[in-house]
Amino acid sequence: MNSYYKDPDPEETGDWLASLEGVAVNEGKEKVDYLLRRLTDRARALGISTSPGILTPYSNTILPENEAKMPADSLVARNVAAYVRWNAMAMVARANRGGKGLGGHIATYTSVSAMYEVGFNWFFRGPGAEYGADMIYFQGHSSPGIYARAYVEGRLDDEHLENFRQEVDGRGVSSYPHPWLMEDFWQFPTVSMGLGPMAAIYQARFMRYMDSRGLAACGDRKVWVFMGDGETDEPEALGALSIAAREQLDNLIFVVNCNLQRLDGPVRGNGKIIQELEGRFRGAGWHVIKVIWGSEWDVILERDTQGLLISKFGSMVDGDFQTIRARGPAYLREKIFGDDPRLMALVDDLSDRELWQMTRGGHDPRKIYGAYDAALKYRGKPTVILAKTIKGFGMGQAGESVMVAHNVKKMDLDSLKVFRDRFHVPLGDESLADLPFIRPEPGSPEAEFIRKTREALGGPVPCRQVSAKSLKAPSAAAFKGLLGSSNKRELSTTMAFVRLLGSLVRDKEMGNHIVPIIPDEARTFGMEGLFRQLGIYAPLGQLYEPQDSETISWYKEDPEGQILEEGITEAGAVSSWLAAATAHANYGVAMIPFYIFYSMFGFQRIGDQLWAAGDGRARGFLLGATAGRTTLNGEGLQHQDGQGLLFASAYPSCLAYDPTFGYEVALLVQKGIERMFVRGEDVFYYITLLNENYPHPEMPPGVEDGIDRGMYLFRRGSENGKRVQLMGSGAIFREVIAAASILEDDFSIAADVWSVLGINQLHREGIIKETWNRNHPGRPRKKPYVAHQLEDHPGPVVICTDYVQAYGEQIRRFIDRPATVLGTDGYGRSDSREKLRRFFMVDRFHIVIAALDNLVQLNQLDQAVVEKALATFGIDTATPHPLQS
Repeated sequence: MNSYYKDPDPEETGDWLASLEGVAVNEGKEKVDYLLRRLTDRARALGISTSPGILTPYSNTILPENEAKMPADSLVARNVAAYVRWNAMAMVARANRGGKGLGGHIATYTSVSAMYEVGFNWFFRGPGAEYGADMIYFQGHSSPGIYARAYVEGRLDDEHLENFRQEVDGRGVSSYPHPWLMEDFWQFPTVSMGLGPMAAIYQARFMRYMDSRGLAACGDRKVWVFMGDGETDEPEALGALSIAAREQLDNLIFVVNCNLQRLDGPVRGNGKIIQELEGRFRGAGWHVIKVIWGSEWDVILERDTQGLLISKFGSMVDGDFQTIRARGPAYLREKIFGDDPRLMALVDDLSDRELWQMTRGGHDPRKIYGAYDAALKYRGKPTVILAKTIKGFGMGQAGESVMVAHNVKKMDLDSLKVFRDRFHVPLGDESLADLPFIRPEPGSPEAEFIRKTREALGGPVPCRQVSAKSLKAPSAAAFKGLLGSSNKRELSTTMAFVRLLGSLVRDKEMGNHIVPIIPDEARTFGMEGLFRQLGIYAPLGQLYEPQDSETISWYKEDPEGQILEEGITEAGAVSSWLAAATAHANYGVAMIPFYIFYSMFGFQRIGDQLWAAGDGRARGFLLGATAGRTTLNGEGLQHQDGQGLLFASAYPSCLAYDPTFGYEVALLVQKGIERMFVRGEDVFYYITLLNENYPHPEMPPGVEDGIDRGMYLFRRGSENGKRVQLMGSGAIFREVIAAASILEDDFSIAADVWSVLGINQLHREGIIKETWNRNHPGRPRKKPYVAHQLEDHPGPVVICTDYVQAYGEQIRRFIDRPATVLGTDGYGRSDSREKLRRFFMVDRFHIVIAALDNLVQLNQLDQAVVEKALATFGIDTATPHPLQS
């Protein structure tokens, strides 16, 4: 009802309301909902602008009489929570004593503690459960509470907690959830806020994919996501809500900790974040459960037969609720009840102390238990629980509901006493200042409660276990069609990859483990032939006859489809890739994902998610198609990638390659499968692919190891007196080969040609050798691989790629002679490949000029030769560098 509407006939309105109540009593809530929807539809058809109909009152969704009741041992559970709460606070406070300044967060966990404890005690299933452990995306800033729980369970010891955020010596625990650092503990990295919710949605979808394809039964296994209300401002956090509803992911439960505060202040000080989120989730098709008021409020709300209190709550903004908690009970009484005698009458019999102890729903285990139980039972939609809490709950004046709560790292003695008393922590005054770590005595009711509840739920969480069987890598012979010459047939490395992928999916050993993932460019990449062969995963199947059903490569949607064709969402596609790339740890089944995308939209656009992939020990293949600054005919600045490989160099577990020929692609995939899925290395591959068609040569003998390590001799030059070393990769390698021929034929200069397709790996290997040499004086010095390969190949070096010069510069330090690096610095242009390569000065003629100039610098060639070559090649020396234009 609009609050401004003055009802001219309350008696008539009363009749309508009485009729509605009668329907509810006699025919049930579903009939009421049906009638309201029909009435709203009819009103809108008459041109009446109705209220949104998407928001419910600012109260709990589940009525008290409909709540599932907590088990009888809830008092013991309260005592367990006291140990956990204390340890979570103590480890942060101890880590910041003595001027160490290690940081950490207390307020977040105190806000969300009840929600976690209810989950640990009765809902979160461990690895011994029938369908495996629930997948839980813990709120990153609440990590101290998860460590504290593990400590109380006996999974961590005093040394772990004492060394919170002190990992270098190998005794501590990481600041946030990081599987890379704690590979047996954390399931998912989540502290890069916003990424966890999106990853979880696609994880829930991938769980159904695994089940539909018969690879891993999911049963009633759940994906839980714990996030803060401030985190929802990140676009990724809510960016994929519709897919969860569209695919009916009732295996997915979001729990949003609505403490109304982000890092620096209110989330929606002038608004109501819970109502806003209800609208967002319900509008996207989710089932919404609001847990706003604790059980103590039930009596007051029941007294309010006129709905005055709910109306009052509806008129208040979040800033009001934060200020109330910070200022105390007298302010609460005045702010909520003081302006209406009828409201004041509701609480006349309550003391200030009693009024102050009336909790918000997110701190009431009874309300949380009821919400979790309802979420588990709900079918057909994903569920979000919007739980209202207080940031810094129980911290007293040190941090409860104050603006700086997020940054509080310490607590004074008075605040420790408040904390101790509020949560029934079994410590005397004399022990508080020492901040001891505490756990229940063995055999105590609390210790037995922990043991029995976790046993019943299948063991500890979080827990990361790698139990997948190793796969058998295909032999190089399986790709023999790509290892030989294509003769006069021209094809791109993208086409070579598609052929390779077609071979892999037919492989009896691993075909079912292949997961092709495409954002929305399958036809661009020439992959439409896989549609009919493999099918596109669609849980509802194909409910229409596709327009192209009579063609060979028709668009086939299938519940057992193998392809994940994601639409225009690189962020969503890489989330699917990440779910597949960690399946060996989360499903006990190794999956081999191949995610192909425009290279420009890879590390540049989804770099944070790929960093999380490395943290999560992902294994799989990323394929950057149409790679390079000059390979994409006609497209311009926004599509031309000259930086992706340099970005990839910063990801420690990413092995990046820039191949030119089909045999390189085949060998890289074969080696990648061996390393990741046979030997179990926690790395992932990034392989660039080109759309430029040209003949492919036969693989030279003995280059397999060099391809894997990132550098091999493609062709040795003639035995002429003067000699240069030309290096290149990807789109420019054929220009390098052509430049070598020009040097040989027109200048009688021998040119050895090197494929340096893995510059990032060459750089890493080199700095490891350099560090070893520096730390071992007097020992025989180790040579970087680049230097070792060049030992018997004299002459200056030219390195040329289709990427910024900083990419090639990575290996210059390992070359003990003059070396020139050419690259594509600057913004892209729309034009032909030939013109673009000349514009960026990476074509064969500029490579020749660089080689000649190096010989001049070594006094092996006269300067006039370079001047003549510039004129012969028609190079305009007055043209500014692309960085200047």
